[in-house]
Amino acid sequence: MNPLSRAPLYARAEQALRARIAAGEWKPGEALPTEAALARELGISQGTLRRALGVLEAQRLIERRQGIGTYVTEATSERALFHFFRAEAVDGTRATPTSLLHRLDTRAARPDELRALHLAKGARVHRLFRRRFVGGLSSIVEEIALPAALFPGFHLPLGVELSDELYVHYQRHHGITVMRVEEKLSAIAAAPAIAEALGRAAGAPVMHITRIAFDVMDRPVERRLSWMETSALRYAIELR
Repeated sequence: MNPLSRAPLYARAEQALRARIAAGEWKPGEALPTEAALARELGISQGTLRRALGVLEAQRLIERRQGIGTYVTEATSERALFHFFRAEAVDGTRATPTSLLHRLDTRAARPDELRALHLAKGARVHRLFRRRFVGGLSSIVEEIALPAALFPGFHLPLGVELSDELYVHYQRHHGITVMRVEEKLSAIAAAPAIAEALGRAAGAPVMHITRIAFDVMDRPVERRLSWMETSALRYAIELR
């Protein structure tokens, strides 16, 4: 039996709406039908529908505009930086990075990428290598793997400053909305190539971050390895 069949009615409605958004029935920035129309379509009360919409709103998948309607949330670079970029200066001010992509290729996924992204043996990934700069200094080096099947024809310019955050690009060009991430952090000694990219001596301490990003349907859609220089930056997160 499908566990969802035993879930409360509002939870089943929330999952049905989530699946339709993921399928592109309502695109980012587009309005959903009225609550009355959605409730009739789903065969539920408007109170139950509002509870389902509340879950989606809390997860930032939709936004309700008073007196106007309910809209699918559109990714912006400002939102992506606020929610997913956790570096700040040592004085506590938020760091605003710029980015350069210096390599992009498509190859068979390595075993660690297969595991992280729940891919079958032989699957291919787009592999990106990016440097992020804060205050003009190379501060973060990233290796990013994306399932090629979810990102057909993925392309970004090399060697020029990227105008949008990657999560904005994923949504606008591939219909993939990143909803949440899981991260693991450790302090390591920088390997020579990483140290050189960060302008540090080999063996210098860096923060190593492994991130898995998940989409609307909770599929892993990105594996990101980051190495962050920590003399001027620190990782900051608020827990409530």
